[in-house]
Amino acid sequence: MGWRRLNGRPIEGDIKTVVRNTILIEQSKGHNLKICIGTDSQTRGDTVEFATVIVFIREKKGGFMYIQNAKSNKPMGLRERMILEVGKSVEIAYQLCDVLDEMNVPLEVHADINTDPHFRSNVAFKEAMGYIMGMGFVFKAKPDAFASTSCADKVV
Repeated sequence: MGWRRLNGRPIEGDIKTVVRNTILIEQSKGHNLKICIGTDSQTRGDTVEFATVIVFIREKKGGFMYIQNAKSNKPMGLRERMILEVGKSVEIAYQLCDVLDEMNVPLEVHADINTDPHFRSNVAFKEAMGYIMGMGFVFKAKPDAFASTSCADKVV
């Protein structure tokens, strides 16, 4: 599925080009940016629905996000679903990393995984952290992973 804005308006074109153009516009307005990418999912019956977000944070000036939704009818356990969420985020981060490096925009990958072992999502914490950091990205988990736990959670 394609990308859209929070208001539902579709984003036309390749996401890498769109992000590059968005950064140029925001920087021309004097904004310092940071990009956070995260994915969340919900199980509804036999379907798992995913939402991946690219959150543009304007230093001291708020932010906005681009959203991509997807569905899977494949049955999966919690660990597999958590790793699939991380995989979706890493895939987008990898597509964008050269643009962000070139434009000097910091990137964080957020995982909707709890650092507290008393929570079920902790089952995939070590794998997720290793995957994200192994790809060279900054890793954030709950409670610091707002892109996945707050932004993506609202649009899944």
